Amino acid sequence: MKVTIENKKGLNKDIRVFIDKKTMNTHMEKKYEEIKGTVNIKGFRPGKVPMEVLKRQFGKAIFGEVLDKVLKDTSVKALDENKIKPAGQPKLDLKTYGEDKDLEYVMSITELPKVEIKSVENIKFDQYNVKIDAKETDKRIAEIAKNQNNFKDVSTEEKSSERNLVVFDYKATIDDKEFKGGEGKNTQLILGKDLFIKGFDKQLIGVKKNETKLVEATLPENYPQKEFANKLAKFNCKIISVKKSQEVLINDEFAKNLGAKDLNDLKSLISKQINDEFKNSLDVISKKQILESIEKFKVEQIPENMIEEEIKVLSQGMSEDEIKKNEKDFKGKAEKRIKVGLVLNEFGEQNNVKVTEQEVQAEIQKQLRMMPGQEKMVMEFYQKNPSALASLRGNVYEEKIIDLIKSKAKPNNKDISKLEAEKILKESHNHTHIHDQNPATTDKSKPNTTSTKTKKIKTEATKTKKPKSKATKTTKVKKVSKK
Repeated sequence: MKVTIENKKGLNKDIRVFIDKKTMNTHMEKKYEEIKGTVNIKGFRPGKVPMEVLKRQFGKAIFGEVLDKVLKDTSVKALDENKIKPAGQPKLDLKTYGEDKDLEYVMSITELPKVEIKSVENIKFDQYNVKIDAKETDKRIAEIAKNQNNFKDVSTEEKSSERNLVVFDYKATIDDKEFKGGEGKNTQLILGKDLFIKGFDKQLIGVKKNETKLVEATLPENYPQKEFANKLAKFNCKIISVKKSQEVLINDEFAKNLGAKDLNDLKSLISKQINDEFKNSLDVISKKQILESIEKFKVEQIPENMIEEEIKVLSQGMSEDEIKKNEKDFKGKAEKRIKVGLVLNEFGEQNNVKVTEQEVQAEIQKQLRMMPGQEKMVMEFYQKNPSALASLRGNVYEEKIIDLIKSKAKPNNKDISKLEAEKILKESHNHTHIHDQNPATTDKSKPNTTSTKTKKIKTEATKTKKPKSKATKTTKVKKVSKK
């Protein structure tokens, strides 16, 4: 293979690749040998078909497969050997090709620009540490205790009232006939919340243990058995017990019920939980400061094709008039986003940052924990959408790079109180909200993302893409049948 770099115009260049016909014929012969023992042709035993017959019957298809593979392999090799990283999909133009001929093609590419990453160590950002006052921890624990159900049985003579828990069995009828779903055991209702059937629990106010109470209620419109929806049902309820809510004592036993060793351990865990809640939000501010610093880094030249693609992302869902009106602003923001993506990619590549499958799965598990009851839906979403999984991997990759930059940059460590943290977050939110009112800086089709959630940072590094060939008429030949 002979490779020549031609027409160097800034980031644009043509790469001429030449493969002699002897090499091409060798690829063809290997392919013929590969299919020789598998094809079935009438009049010939498997593996005994003459080469001339194979060429006559499968020559065109074989050449199409061989050409496609050679183009892919040699174009990637040519880019790798010359250390060229294309910005976007290279285009191939076949000059000479055919059976028993040399192969020559020209690959037109726009190269990724050189970026500066030495300045990473000079980046300054605020690193916050929130000091949680003991009163804040006690307040959070008190809120948890308040929401804990602690019901105790009342005496058999005491009647139920609002906020009491009533436990009962029931059998229901419609027009004196039993119906599907009309029976329940050990049903529990907190009176006054009206969470069973509208108006049902009010009729249980004033009942006592071991009593029987007839309750009438209209079944809801969304009742599972549609033929019974909106029908008046009579519920014969046998009261098993009446319970009154008791104040939860905040002690070691309470702490153990929540999974802590004792009350002191619970306080430590809650304090850390509050700190982590603030840390995650404040880390977003720190990250924004880092990305804003990276926007000022030097990049030789940003490829026009990348700018065009990024503008499409930024203007998604907008009308042509809006896009035209904000064209200048879009271009400026696109250039910043691309620059940040290029710098992060280069930094990640030079520091050999990788994303493991375990890290991707850990991120998915984190999302599952945030969406209880929807785990199956989330898993199916990622299984059916490879692009979404790639985006998730890109996000993990970006976070690893940001963490590495933090370890090399210059943090301004700040110990702050919870009140100060809330003030910082509020100011940041207000600033972001005002900024987002500008249509030129908002992707209206989806929530705001950080400046690098773009196509440039979706892979672990800027990897060489397999080029597409313009010679579709030769590369779309049907594959050889082996039947």
